[in-house]
Amino acid sequence: MQYRQLGRSGLKISALNFGSVTFGGQGNFAATGKVDIAEATRMVDICVEHGVNMFDTADAYSGGEAEEILGRVLQGRSRELLVTSKVRFPTGKGPNEQGLSRHHILNACDDSLRRLGRDHIDLYYLHEWDGLTPVEETLEALQTLRDQGKIRYAGISNFAGWQAMKLLGAAERDRLIAPVSQQLYYSLEARDAEYELLPLAVDQGLGVQVWSPLACGLLTGKYRRGKTAPEDSRRISGWPEPEVRDLKKLYDTVEVLVQIAEEHSVSAARVALAWTLHKPAITSLVLGARQESQLLDNLAAASLRLTQEQVRRLDDVSAPDLIYPYWHQNRNAFDRLSKADLVLQGPAKRHREALETKK
Repeated sequence: MQYRQLGRSGLKISALNFGSVTFGGQGNFAATGKVDIAEATRMVDICVEHGVNMFDTADAYSGGEAEEILGRVLQGRSRELLVTSKVRFPTGKGPNEQGLSRHHILNACDDSLRRLGRDHIDLYYLHEWDGLTPVEETLEALQTLRDQGKIRYAGISNFAGWQAMKLLGAAERDRLIAPVSQQLYYSLEARDAEYELLPLAVDQGLGVQVWSPLACGLLTGKYRRGKTAPEDSRRISGWPEPEVRDLKKLYDTVEVLVQIAEEHSVSAARVALAWTLHKPAITSLVLGARQESQLLDNLAAASLRLTQEQVRRLDDVSAPDLIYPYWHQNRNAFDRLSKADLVLQGPAKRHREALETKK
């Protein structure tokens, strides 16, 4: 297992983390899985045996039951095992039981700590942007939690680039706790994070934890052009994420994944995870699993090494369209781009030149 530094913090986390979204299976989360305490214990045991040192959860998962299960499974284990949780989504019916207000953050953190059976959360994420609450109020609440010893680090999840910079700017100006990491959706199915969020991570020194690096199973090789989706899949069960905008590109990408998997005699899922670990700014991938066999296969991605040619093939087949102003910069400003810019612009330029050569 590789251990990577989380942004500009002093914390080192495993390149593969384990997420508890499948724990409990209550309400809408039943579509993700229904892992009980016994299965969860076995999965955590496997993760620890493979060197995983960070476990991810959220108060929204199964109405808090995921936190409860994870807390029970981790009870009595080494303090080297780190826990992330999140705040933002509704935890009750009241008008103030959601969002990023001081009121909700302080109450929600206490509730998460109770369910987890811990005295602190190692990395506490703002689970989603809240455009109604001033960022200063949100940061002051996080600062209070750190001062009280209830959280060690803070992060952001599912923020746009300008929203993240607004938060970072306010934290620097007011000398308040600043996020050290982003948790975001990024995969071969959708590389939208390359437009703003990964360049921001490189430029601002943020860590990046990727949720759903297999696109909720779409990149496992089970979804192929002209084939029926598995009956136990999340898509069939009604889980709405991710939002697939280009089905042809998805199928084309999966075909290349399967080809490269055959070259290595491994699963397509393992190749998809290995590709993501190769990308700039990525600190770790958050793995979710409903079965032990899935988990073992996914953990093996940490040791899979793709060739530059294989990475290029995957880059090219899944390349995001260059929206404005990126297409203009790619053609007219390439000699003055930074490392952050090149997260998107480097592969895009190579892909564009390859297409022009074929004409």
